[in-house]
Amino acid sequence: MALGELTKQIAQQALLSATTAKEAPPPAPAAPENVRAVIFGQIAAMQKALKEDEELAVFVQNEIRVREIFAPSRSVLVLTGADSNGVFTRVIAPAESLQLVCKVFKAAPGAKPLRVALITAK
Repeated sequence: MALGELTKQIAQQALLSATTAKEAPPPAPAAPENVRAVIFGQIAAMQKALKEDEELAVFVQNEIRVREIFAPSRSVLVLTGADSNGVFTRVIAPAESLQLVCKVFKAAPGAKPLRVALITAK
Protein backbone atom coordinates (compact mmCIF):
# COMPACT_ATOMS: atom_id res chain seq x y z
CA MET A 1 0.00 0.00 0.00
CA ALA A 2 2.86 2.37 0.75
CA LEU A 3 4.24 1.87 -2.74
CA GLY A 4 0.85 2.65 -4.27
CA GLU A 5 0.54 5.85 -2.21
CA LEU A 6 4.07 6.87 -3.16
CA THR A 7 3.35 6.30 -6.87
CA LYS A 8 0.11 8.28 -6.60
CA GLN A 9 1.89 11.15 -4.86
CA ILE A 10 4.67 11.24 -7.50
CA ALA A 11 2.07 11.26 -10.28
CA GLN A 12 0.19 14.14 -8.60
CA GLN A 13 3.39 16.15 -8.25
CA ALA A 14 4.32 15.53 -11.88
CA LEU A 15 0.85 16.62 -13.01
CA LEU A 16 0.98 19.70 -10.78
CA SER A 17 4.43 20.72 -12.00
CA ALA A 18 3.38 20.20 -15.64
CA THR A 19 0.32 22.43 -15.26
CA THR A 20 2.19 25.14 -13.36
CA ALA A 21 5.25 25.13 -15.60
CA LYS A 22 6.96 28.44 -16.05
CA GLU A 23 5.66 30.60 -18.88
CA ALA A 24 7.60 30.52 -22.09
CA PRO A 25 10.28 33.20 -22.27
CA PRO A 26 9.16 36.35 -24.06
CA PRO A 27 10.06 36.43 -27.75
CA ALA A 28 13.30 38.14 -28.65
CA PRO A 29 12.84 41.80 -29.59
CA ALA A 30 12.52 42.38 -33.31
CA ALA A 31 15.59 43.61 -35.11
CA PRO A 32 15.54 47.38 -35.55
CA GLU A 33 14.20 48.47 -38.89
CA ASN A 34 16.80 49.58 -41.39
CA VAL A 35 15.41 53.06 -42.07
CA ARG A 36 18.01 53.79 -44.72
CA ALA A 37 16.99 50.72 -46.71
CA VAL A 38 13.32 51.67 -46.45
CA ILE A 39 14.00 55.23 -47.69
CA PHE A 40 16.18 53.98 -50.57
CA GLY A 41 13.60 51.34 -51.47
CA GLN A 42 10.75 53.85 -51.60
CA ILE A 43 12.67 56.33 -53.74
CA ALA A 44 13.92 53.59 -56.07
CA ALA A 45 10.38 52.25 -56.48
CA MET A 46 9.00 55.72 -57.25
CA GLN A 47 11.74 56.33 -59.85
CA LYS A 48 11.17 52.93 -61.43
CA ALA A 49 7.51 53.78 -61.97
CA LEU A 50 8.30 57.04 -63.77
CA LYS A 51 7.48 57.47 -67.44
CA GLU A 52 10.32 58.28 -69.80
CA ASP A 53 9.59 62.03 -69.73
CA GLU A 54 9.10 62.31 -65.95
CA GLU A 55 11.48 62.92 -63.09
CA LEU A 56 11.15 62.53 -59.35
CA ALA A 57 11.91 65.66 -57.39
CA VAL A 58 12.90 64.91 -53.79
CA PHE A 59 13.00 67.80 -51.35
CA VAL A 60 14.32 68.01 -47.81
CA GLN A 61 13.34 70.85 -45.50
CA ASN A 62 10.97 71.93 -48.29
CA GLU A 63 13.67 73.99 -49.99
CA ILE A 64 16.53 71.74 -51.04
CA ARG A 65 16.10 69.63 -54.16
CA VAL A 66 18.04 66.43 -53.57
CA ARG A 67 20.17 65.05 -56.41
CA GLU A 68 22.08 62.40 -54.46
CA ILE A 69 21.58 60.45 -51.24
CA PHE A 70 24.70 58.85 -49.79
CA ALA A 71 24.51 56.43 -46.86
CA PRO A 72 27.91 56.32 -45.12
CA SER A 73 26.34 54.11 -42.46
CA ARG A 74 23.09 52.33 -41.72
CA SER A 75 21.67 55.23 -39.72
CA VAL A 76 23.14 58.39 -41.32
CA LEU A 77 22.27 59.87 -44.69
CA VAL A 78 24.03 62.66 -46.58
CA LEU A 79 21.72 64.48 -49.01
CA THR A 80 23.31 66.64 -51.70
CA GLY A 81 21.47 69.08 -53.91
CA ALA A 82 20.68 72.72 -54.49
CA ASP A 83 18.65 75.14 -52.42
CA SER A 84 16.03 77.49 -53.85
CA ASN A 85 18.82 79.91 -54.92
CA GLY A 86 20.74 77.18 -56.74
CA VAL A 87 23.46 77.04 -54.09
CA PHE A 88 25.17 73.65 -53.58
CA THR A 89 23.84 72.29 -50.29
CA ARG A 90 24.48 69.18 -48.23
CA VAL A 91 22.35 67.89 -45.35
CA ILE A 92 23.80 65.29 -42.97
CA ALA A 93 21.18 63.74 -40.74
CA PRO A 94 20.10 60.58 -38.93
CA ALA A 95 17.86 58.61 -41.28
CA GLU A 96 15.13 58.43 -38.63
CA SER A 97 14.76 62.20 -38.49
CA LEU A 98 14.48 62.89 -42.22
CA GLN A 99 11.24 63.98 -43.78
CA LEU A 100 11.42 63.94 -47.55
CA VAL A 101 8.83 65.33 -49.95
CA CYS A 102 8.71 63.55 -53.31
CA LYS A 103 6.96 64.97 -56.38
CA VAL A 104 6.75 63.77 -59.95
CA PHE A 105 7.31 66.41 -62.65
CA LYS A 106 7.46 66.36 -66.41
CA ALA A 107 11.01 66.96 -67.56
CA ALA A 108 11.68 70.10 -69.55
CA PRO A 109 11.13 69.51 -73.26
CA GLY A 110 14.30 68.14 -74.84
CA ALA A 111 16.01 67.68 -71.45
CA LYS A 112 17.00 64.33 -70.01
CA PRO A 113 14.93 63.62 -66.87
CA LEU A 114 16.95 63.74 -63.67
CA ARG A 115 17.22 60.72 -61.36
CA VAL A 116 18.19 60.79 -57.69
CA ALA A 117 21.41 58.85 -57.15
CA LEU A 118 21.21 56.38 -54.26
CA ILE A 119 24.68 55.46 -52.99
CA THR A 120 25.64 53.15 -50.13
CA ALA A 121 29.05 52.87 -48.49
CA LYS A 122 31.03 49.80 -49.43
